[in-house]
Amino acid sequence: MLSKKGLKTLGVICTLLLFSKAYGQNSSSPYSALGIGEFNYSGLTQNQGMGGLGISYGTGWQANVVNPALTTRNTIFNFQVAFNYDRNNVDNGTESSLVDGGGLSYIAISLPIKSGKFTTGLGLGQVTSVNYRLQVKSEVDNSNLEAINFLQGDGGISEAYLNFGWLIAKNLSIGMQGSYLFGSTIRTNQLVIYDTESKEVGNPSEYYERLTVSDVGYKAGIHYQLKTSAKTNLHLGAIYQKFGDVNGTGFAKLAGINQASDPDSDGDLIANNVKGSVYLPNRVGFGLTFEKMNKFAVGLEGQFQDFNDYRNFFGDPLNLQASQKVGFGFQIVPDYLNFDNILMRSTYRFGIEYLQTPYMLNNTNINDLGINLGTSIPVNNLSLLNLAVKVGRRGTLDNGLIRESYVNFTLGFSLNDNSWFYKRVFE
Repeated sequence: MLSKKGLKTLGVICTLLLFSKAYGQNSSSPYSALGIGEFNYSGLTQNQGMGGLGISYGTGWQANVVNPALTTRNTIFNFQVAFNYDRNNVDNGTESSLVDGGGLSYIAISLPIKSGKFTTGLGLGQVTSVNYRLQVKSEVDNSNLEAINFLQGDGGISEAYLNFGWLIAKNLSIGMQGSYLFGSTIRTNQLVIYDTESKEVGNPSEYYERLTVSDVGYKAGIHYQLKTSAKTNLHLGAIYQKFGDVNGTGFAKLAGINQASDPDSDGDLIANNVKGSVYLPNRVGFGLTFEKMNKFAVGLEGQFQDFNDYRNFFGDPLNLQASQKVGFGFQIVPDYLNFDNILMRSTYRFGIEYLQTPYMLNNTNINDLGINLGTSIPVNNLSLLNLAVKVGRRGTLDNGLIRESYVNFTLGFSLNDNSWFYKRVFE
């Protein structure tokens, strides 16, 4: 198992390979203001197009970061990269606004050490994402004044990971993944008070909070393939991801607007880069997929994470609940041997994702329902162009809450090479 020093070294190396400003947010949701933000449950582009399936099913043409046990299916070198764009219409019942965001989504590499027996992989991805802009108006008690809060948050937790997959017996594989968790989340709350003539009263103030994490996490996976006939298989998979106390440093200050981020400015310094931790609940997942080889696959998977145990950096619990995700997915290849028609050799995917988020507001569950479409188009004999689109709705207008209608696009490339480990005979 990797040491913490080794994982952190991997994280620094992967971070240096990227321009941090190019790294995108997977979320543009106001609900990411709660807790540590939105978790990524849906994997890479090919998983996203299939309802997030990846615990029980994977192919040799794509990397798999959902279940490290399935990396054994990668018998050739694979490099994947993807970019995402999220467009979200936020509605509170009286007015709506359009927010969007995007950028680099992930980088993944899979390397077969012994083809079909032992595989390793590494990459960079996003665990949680925070991206919101909110304006909240309220009346000041026992007065005719109005308070307006401008809330903003950006950042999240990223991971640089190294995984291994072993085929330990016929049709049975296990996998381990070690991750260096890093990243910063910045949240601000600016308060301005107005009188009946819309003139400012008193001095506007700002609460500024910055959380920077630096720790490690682990994931274990198992996969079993049951032969049901000469051309069909039943795939069973499970994962367990450990987070627990994620260490970091916290800074918080209350001061004048645009002054709170400066530790030397006037104001109330609450925490000055103090060490602490955020408790993130562990995650479990299970999946079942039926496959007809080189033709189609259909599967059902579920994931569970109990946020009742969540504690923020200052040790406070929030009114969160268990998060439960169910995904149904289907993919088909019309004719994988039809080299004259690229569309017949392409893979087409469909999926449905239902997520009970950990957020409960005004005694109302915040649920997310999305429909997924995706495809992988061959660009040469081995490499692929991957596309996934998810259209969904999160939240509700009931009880004064917010409803989001969103469209998420992910465009990626899968570059494969079967000559990576072969010695050249002719130059």
